[in-house]
Amino acid sequence: MQMVGAANLTRLIHPTAVIDPGAELDPSVKVGPFAVIGDRVKIGAGTSIGAHVVIEGPTEIGIGNQIFPGAAIGLETQDLKYAGGETGLKIGNYNRIREYVTINRATGDGGFTVIGDNNLLMAYVHIAHDCCIEDDVKIANATSLAGDVYIESGAVISGVLGIHQFVRIGKLAMIGGMTRIQRDVPPFTIVEGNPARVRSLNLVGMKRSNFSSSEITALKEAYRVIYNSEHTLQAALDSFGTAETTAQVEHLVKFLQASSQSPRRGPIPGRLRDRRDTES
Repeated sequence: MQMVGAANLTRLIHPTAVIDPGAELDPSVKVGPFAVIGDRVKIGAGTSIGAHVVIEGPTEIGIGNQIFPGAAIGLETQDLKYAGGETGLKIGNYNRIREYVTINRATGDGGFTVIGDNNLLMAYVHIAHDCCIEDDVKIANATSLAGDVYIESGAVISGVLGIHQFVRIGKLAMIGGMTRIQRDVPPFTIVEGNPARVRSLNLVGMKRSNFSSSEITALKEAYRVIYNSEHTLQAALDSFGTAETTAQVEHLVKFLQASSQSPRRGPIPGRLRDRRDTES
C-alpha cells in the first residue's frame, strides 16, 4: 500500500481538518470537516473519516473503513495502571465505526487494542484498552467493553449493556439488550438476563452462517448434554472425551473447558442449571 505524508495531501481532505505531518494517509482517504489526525497514524486506501473525528497514534487503520462523525479513536487508555509506555491500536479492513464510538489504546508497553475486519460498532460503543474483536462482530448502541475483553468472530451484542474486564465472548454468540455480562459467553448460544443465563442455541445465526443440518444437530445434542442433563458442567464436558465430533462442538467444549479452568471469570451458567452451578 502506497502511503504519502500528510503535507502532500490536498484532495479529498476538508480544509478545516488538522493532520499532523507525521501521519500517513493513502491518497484516497477522505477526511471531513474539523477532523483531527495525530502523529503516527496510518490510514489505508478508501477509508472515510467523518467530521469532528479525533484519531491519535500509534494507530493503524486498514482499507475501506467508515468512521462516522464524533468518534474518538486511539486515545490514551483510561486504565489507571497506565505508566506512559508505547501502546497502540490496530484496526483492520471494512469496519463501520459509527457516531461517537470511543476506542482506546492498550495499557502495557508494547501492547495493542485490536479490531479485525467487517465489524459494525454502533453509536456510543466504547472499546477499552487491550480488547480484541475478531471479524464480523456487531455491537449495538451504547454498549461498553471493559479492558481485555475478547470477542470471537460473528458474535452479536445488543445495546445498552456492560461487559466486565477479561470476559471472553464466543463465536456466533448473541447477547440480549441490557444484559449484565460478568462471565464468559459460550459460543453459538443466546445469553440474556440479569443475572445473565444461557437461554438457547443461536439457531438463526448458525443458519445464516450456512451451518449444515448435521452440524446444527450435533450442536443441539451437545447443548442438551451440557445444559439440559443431570450432569455437572465438568462431567458433561468430560463425557465428550475423545469421541469424533464436529469442529463446532469441539470449539464449544474447548471454550467451556478453558473458561471453567480460568481463575478470572468462568462461563455463564445455563437456564436450567442455575442451582447446580451455584452449588458445584
